[in-house]
Amino acid sequence: MPPASQPLPVSLDRIVQRFQQISEPKRRYEYLLWFAKRLPPFPDEQKVAEHQVPGCVSQVYVVATLEDGKVFFQGDSDAQITKGLVGLLIEGLSGLTAAEIIQLTPDFIQQTGLDISLTPSRANGFYNIFQTMQRRALAFFLAEIDSYN
Repeated sequence: MPPASQPLPVSLDRIVQRFQQISEPKRRYEYLLWFAKRLPPFPDEQKVAEHQVPGCVSQVYVVATLEDGKVFFQGDSDAQITKGLVGLLIEGLSGLTAAEIIQLTPDFIQQTGLDISLTPSRANGFYNIFQTMQRRALAFFLAEIDSYN
């Protein structure tokens, strides 16, 4: 496996390392579902089209806020495995700067071993969620650059 283009942020690296310690696919899924359980309740009034992740089979919502130069995410899904993927990404990416988020590549999913056991539609969902979170971070990044001009 080729090395990642740059080291993963600590929060994401910790998650990847934990997944690497789990050899059984069933236990990996249990750990993924643990992320779903850790997600705080997502407000119904936030479940609107502009927060929906495009290209997902299940209903997935992601909201991003910027606080003190760091991006924080909230999200939800009506499917538990997908909700686990949302939770994993929220835990791994929240608290990073927009620049850090937009530099990441989604390859780290392969390091978790989850890519092997995810169905093609769930793997596709993961990439769509990741890209949506990156687009939200990019919007903050561009607004920040714009404010300097």
